[in-house]
Amino acid sequence: MIDLHTHSLLSDGELIPSELIRRAEAIGYKAIAITDHVDSSNIDFVVPRIVSAIKKLSGFISIEAIPGAEITHAPPQIIPDLVKEARLLGAKIVVVHGETIIEPVASGTNRAAIEANADILAHPGIISVEDLLFAKEKGITLEITSRNGHSLSNGHVAKEAMRFGVPLCINTDAHSPSDLITRETAISILLASGIEENRIGSIFENSKALMEKALRMD
Repeated sequence: MIDLHTHSLLSDGELIPSELIRRAEAIGYKAIAITDHVDSSNIDFVVPRIVSAIKKLSGFISIEAIPGAEITHAPPQIIPDLVKEARLLGAKIVVVHGETIIEPVASGTNRAAIEANADILAHPGIISVEDLLFAKEKGITLEITSRNGHSLSNGHVAKEAMRFGVPLCINTDAHSPSDLITRETAISILLASGIEENRIGSIFENSKALMEKALRMD
C-alpha cells in the first residue's frame, strides 16, 4: 500500500509521526506521506517539523516516509501561494482538501488546486466536467478515499475520471491507526467505487509514480 494522504497530531490526527509511520510499516505499507492540515496560520510550523521528524527516522525504517502537507479550507485565491510555500518548506507531496460534499469548502477550491499544480486533489466531491478536463490537461491526480463521509462521492469521482482519462489514486486520509488499510482493502474500495478490476493496477501505478517523483526531490 502506498498512502499519500495521512495526518499526525501536528494537525488533527491521533499519532505522532514516528508512531504513524511505524504502524503503517507494521501492516505492510510500502510508503506513507504525512500531509497534515495547513493554511497560512501554521504552514511554517507544521511542514518543517514533518520534514525534521522523517529525516531523523531515515535509516531506521523499512518503508518510504514522505513529508507533505494538505492545504485545507484556505480561500481559493491564496491556494497557489500556499502550494508554493509548502514546497519551499520541504513538502514533497502537496494535497489540497477538495470540495467534499460533507464540509463547506469554498467553491472554486478544486479549480484553484489544479491551477496551482498540487500533486493530489483530495475528495473533490461532485467535481465539474470543466475541472476534470483541466485536471487531465495539468496531470493532477484525483483521490479515491477510504475516509468515512468523504468517500460518499467516490463513485462520481471514479466514473467521471475514468470517462475523461484523469489519473486517480487511492488514499486513506488517516487520522487514527484504525484508518490505515491493506492493499486488499484498497482493492475492495476501488471495486466498490465502480472501477473495473482490470483498471485497478493503473491506479496503484499512479500512486507509485507520485511516490517516485517525491523521492527524486531528495
